[in-house]
Amino acid sequence: MSIPVLTTDRLILRPFVHEDLSVLAVLHAEESFWWYPLRGGMSMEQTTGFLVRTIERYETDGFGIEALIDRQSGAMIGWAGLAVPHFLPEVLPAVEVGWRLSGRYRGRGLATEAGAAALHWGFTGGELDRIVSIYEPENVASGKVMEHLGLVPYLTTTHPERGETMIVTELTRARWQARQAGG
Repeated sequence: MSIPVLTTDRLILRPFVHEDLSVLAVLHAEESFWWYPLRGGMSMEQTTGFLVRTIERYETDGFGIEALIDRQSGAMIGWAGLAVPHFLPEVLPAVEVGWRLSGRYRGRGLATEAGAAALHWGFTGGELDRIVSIYEPENVASGKVMEHLGLVPYLTTTHPERGETMIVTELTRARWQARQAGG
């Protein structure tokens, strides 16, 4: 399965390429970008590993998060999309919708817009029957985005390595279709 380029009114989601490393490293170094779950930014070495794994997973998983581009400026402002949540084996098999944005782009509905595009593709082109999203309860903003997108809590668990409480939400294709039909 090839990773699609998704376009919304304000955003483009496109597969990452190795040449994205320098821009991604700046985003990942931003402390608030990775506050949940790392409580700080990523180093260049960590970002390099992240980018290599992401690109490899396009092939091995058939899904992977994508560079999030602001259509107006052409700037990479974060990432979003669908990926297998390998870090939480108890929910597998699953595909997760997720997003991370640079601080100056938060609070504008962009995470919801990107998440909606990823869900649409996942349930149509990706032929998924269920998509999850995972957050820490303290990350109220992400929880609200999930709620806006129609995901509902189904499991409270603990991160297997870090010990933080995590809420797993889900959206089934049938529920997504009903929401689409309802406007």
